[in-house]
Amino acid sequence: MGNLKKKLWISILLIAIFVGGFYFLIIGNPPLEIGTLASSKDHKSIVVGIGNKGFGEVQIMDVSVNNDEKPSKTKVQVSNALQGFIITDDYDNPGSKPYGFQNIEDIAIKAGTSPSAYFKKMDEGAATKNDEIYGLSLIHHEAINRVNIKYSYLGITFDERVFVEAGVNR
Repeated sequence: MGNLKKKLWISILLIAIFVGGFYFLIIGNPPLEIGTLASSKDHKSIVVGIGNKGFGEVQIMDVSVNNDEKPSKTKVQVSNALQGFIITDDYDNPGSKPYGFQNIEDIAIKAGTSPSAYFKKMDEGAATKNDEIYGLSLIHHEAINRVNIKYSYLGITFDERVFVEAGVNR
């Protein structure tokens, strides 16, 4: 009976080490990857290209700008690598429709959508319309200099900050 107890405790310890190691691996390698960063000349409308280099879906929970202010409007563009993104201050105009603007809560960023992988495919001439890309589109009443993205991955919450350089239009 003592040998069985010992094996049980060793099993529990190994499981705890595995779970802890997995947790710290995820924390050390957040899945959200930032790609394209583009803005209007006045920096009141920006697009932050985002993707998921992990193996599970990423769910954006909240977005704020500058000093934790709520943007005037926030949407996610679900486009393709050949089409790219659009910078706009009107998500409903006819020119914006092809870029697939959707509400943040309605979108989960699929695994394997890393912007660096799409950039590589573009460089190699291998990108297609099936390569789904995501752009976080924000409109604010004043110039945006920082974007704070709070997201969830495998039940763990992460915060990502993206700094927008003033005077730079990428």
